[in-house]
Amino acid sequence: MLRLKNKKDIDKIRSSGKILAETFEIIKEQLKPGITTKDIDNISDNYINKCKAKSAFKGYRPYPEIPAFPASICISVNDEVIHGIPSSRILKEGDIVSLDLGVDLDGYISDAAITLPVGKISEKNILLIKVTEECLYKGIEMAVTGNRVADISKAVFYHAKKYNFGVVRDYCGHGVGFSLHEDPQIPNYIGSGQNPRLKAGMVFAIEPMINIGGDKIYILDDKWTVKTADHSYSAHFEHTVAVLEDKTEILTSL
Repeated sequence: MLRLKNKKDIDKIRSSGKILAETFEIIKEQLKPGITTKDIDNISDNYINKCKAKSAFKGYRPYPEIPAFPASICISVNDEVIHGIPSSRILKEGDIVSLDLGVDLDGYISDAAITLPVGKISEKNILLIKVTEECLYKGIEMAVTGNRVADISKAVFYHAKKYNFGVVRDYCGHGVGFSLHEDPQIPNYIGSGQNPRLKAGMVFAIEPMINIGGDKIYILDDKWTVKTADHSYSAHFEHTVAVLEDKTEILTSL
């Protein structure tokens, strides 16, 4: 069921998104070779708590058979697509790291992701990160009143395929705001699923997950970490956006 948001709701989600964006900026300042993914999780957790908010991911459990997510932020490295669990893993020069974070402020939830280089990275990975971020903004450009979900999907998909990159099909964007995952689903590929028309009051997360190689993925035994089937590197960008009468606003940006 689509759950439209009023001005007050959007204001609260924007406040949540500001905390999220600030958290990413703090992590960027400290991200360098030698840091562990658990260090990054601690940075995230400490700042969100300082802002009197909480992680929307910590303890999240989508299905009974999946263990509750144990950290405040998903940290996925290199061929990990999404949902990587922070650990004692040390990041090294040449890695790329995708950070996916949800912030819950007084019951209003924002969701965003970025992929960052660790030190100097290869030209191929620079291109991957650049194109994935471009896919996100091309999707956002199409997220306007009167368009349909498929217009967003087409924009993301066609841009990625210009570079022969893989587009992950098993996971997609989604409505957000009152809970972490709401309708509608926002695929990053052209499919035959539901295709609602966009209207003012919709708030959703657009999140391209793009691979240097193929589209296929698999899930590790921890039941969370998603990796590319061919072990090619993957990037992930996401913003929470609000569709308004006359414009679309990014709610997870400074």
